[in-house]
Order: sequence, then structure tokens, then C-alpha cells
Amino acid sequence: MSWIEDPAFGADQPFGPQTLPYGVVESPELDGPAVAVRVGDHALPLRPIAGSFSDRLADLVGADSLDAVLAAGRPVWSELRARLTELVTAGSAPRGAKLLPLGEVTNRLPFTVADYVDFYSSRHHAENVGRMFRPDGDPLLPNWTHLPIGYHGRAGTVVVSGTDVVRPNGQRKGPKDPAPVFGPSIRLDIEAEVGFVCGGPVTSRVSVNKAPEHIFGVALVNDWSARDLQAWEYVPLGPFLAKSFLTSVAAWITPLDALSQARVAPPAMGNELQDYLVEDRPLGLDLRMEVRWNDTLVSRPPFASMAWTCAQQLAHMTVNGATLRPGDLFASGTVSGPEKNERGSFLELSWGGKEPVVLDDGAERTFLEDGDTVVITATAPGPDGSVVGFAEVSGTVLPAPVA
Repeated sequence: MSWIEDPAFGADQPFGPQTLPYGVVESPELDGPAVAVRVGDHALPLRPIAGSFSDRLADLVGADSLDAVLAAGRPVWSELRARLTELVTAGSAPRGAKLLPLGEVTNRLPFTVADYVDFYSSRHHAENVGRMFRPDGDPLLPNWTHLPIGYHGRAGTVVVSGTDVVRPNGQRKGPKDPAPVFGPSIRLDIEAEVGFVCGGPVTSRVSVNKAPEHIFGVALVNDWSARDLQAWEYVPLGPFLAKSFLTSVAAWITPLDALSQARVAPPAMGNELQDYLVEDRPLGLDLRMEVRWNDTLVSRPPFASMAWTCAQQLAHMTVNGATLRPGDLFASGTVSGPEKNERGSFLELSWGGKEPVVLDDGAERTFLEDGDTVVITATAPGPDGSVVGFAEVSGTVLPAPVA
């Protein structure tokens, strides 16, 4: 029996010993930000128990961010997780241990985001968008089934879950507007996504089968999107101000090592792939996501339906010689399934604003209004019938600043 007396830490709970996600917390009881592991509904800071680790690991867990852990690489990640599992399942607490209730700590962005790339890898999402904006054409553009489509985002505006979302200003031009106008976005949206945090040595040209050596963990992402700004700016170079104002990432990163039982093969693409995208053992993941809009469950996007895996995305991202560094973050793109209640954006749920979503309090929504809160959660199958948890990613919309 574990020394951790928290009902939410049982092996039958999402944040039991099978999960052990990493984060960075602050508390009056700590000397500055500290690397921590989530155990049930508590944070276990690792600096106070650094003496329970080997010298190599003690330096890493005593830091104020996960940056050094990410740089250390896969063998060290596995060693650290194994030692943590021993410590949290032991009958007595390690010397110096402090269990801090989650409600009494402040979460920090747990690592320095070196680079950020966002993909577009849900076939259902891509086809939905194609049907809305190209009703007389093929929903998928010709390249979509041959390579993972993506764009480079802005690392400096990736923020930790719970950070407020200030409605962005920008240019937009409706079909009846004689000229573009400037002001707050009126079609503010979400994108329910899954992010992958990279580490290990600086490298390039990562093969699909070596991708797990460079993916430290998984975290939920909300890629907030201003659809009206996007519609006016994206031709010919793609998203820019409509995406770069904010991207939220969960405060706790679930290790890739926790997801061995969640691996699945992606749906067949329907055409032959280039050799560099062919995996020996596909790294699709069976994550079951939920999206809540002002406490109303509006969608359950199934990540197992994603057409491109994180390994294929990483291989494509680096095949041209682009550098992969510790702290690089890439996201899956909007996760949507075949059913209406599985769509991972409000653009799709409201079908471009034509079909309002009715919330539990009777309010109707098409896109986000000031004061709205969105929370995205997920779980995955774990070992021995357990469930692996993913920390929520949330945000509340605030009014645009006065231009």
C-alpha cells in the first residue's frame, strides 16, 4: 500500500501510479518553482526529495523547469520514471516529501517552448472544413493523403492551462463588406488538439521508427483560432494572426511511457505513402477526449481516428533537415470524428455558424462570447485495465483590448 493517502491516486483512477505526469508548481511551501509529479489530486514536488535519487537524477529533479529533463534523453526518462514509481508506491514517504493539494499550488508552463508546429491531421476535420468552404469541390486537397500538412506557430504565445484568452483584434472582411475592417474577432473558436513535447539530443531527419526516442510526453492543447481573421489572411501563406495570439497547453505532461497500452494503428490512408512515412509499429494513440463549453459537454473527439500519427508528423517535420531541439512542441491539429458530437471545433459544431449549439442553461452559441470557458480533458487505456489521465487544458475568454 502506498504512503500517499489520496483516493484519487488508486490504480483505478486516472492519476494513479500508472500515469505520473510531470509539471512545475509554485507554493509558499517551496523555494521557487519546482518540478513536480501529479499523484491523484496532489502535486509531489521533487526538489525536497532529491536525495532519494541518484546524483544524475537529483540534479534534474532539483531544477525549476523540465528543460534539463527534456534534454537528458530517453534512457534518463525511463530511469527517472522507474525510480518515481518505486518512491510513490512505497509503504513510507521519502525523506522531505511534501504533498500539496492541486488547489493550493500555482502551475507554471513546465518547459521552455523552443519551437511550435501545428498539424492538420484529422481527415474528418479536414473534410468538414473542405465541405464548408469548397462545397463544389473535393473536400480534401490533393496533397492531404500524401503528407502531414502543418504550419509553424508562435512559441512565445504558448501558455499554460488556465491562462485567460484575450479576444484578438485584427483585420476581417465579410462577403458583403466593401473593404476590410479592423476590430475584435467575432468568430473566436477552439481547436481540441493533442500536443507532443520533444527532447533528447539536437538532431534532424528523425525516422518514424526513432520518433519515440524524441517524444518525452503528451499534453492536451487548445489552439484558439479567430476564424474571421483567418478567412481574410490565410491566402496564400496560411494561418498567421488568427492563430498566433494564444495557444494553451495542459500544465501536466503525461509521459509517452505511460501510453504503451494505448497504441493503435491509424485508419488506412487509401494510397501508397513515401517510405519515410511508413512505420514498422504505428504510433497512433487511443485517447478519448471531451470538450466542455461553460460546463456543457458538447463533444467527444476520438483521437484514435487521426489519419497521421505523431511519429509520421515528426518524421515529416524533420525530413528536410530541420532541427529538432529539446522543448520543441508539435500539435496534432483539430481532433474530429465522423459524428457531429465528435467534432473538435465550434466551426464544425455550428457548421460555420449556421447551426447554434444549445448549452445546458439554454444559451445558444455559434462561436465564443466574452466570459465563456472551455475545458478539454482526455483519458487513455492503461496497463491491467487501468485508465491513464491527461490534465485538462482550459481558458476563459476576456474582451479585446481597446484598439
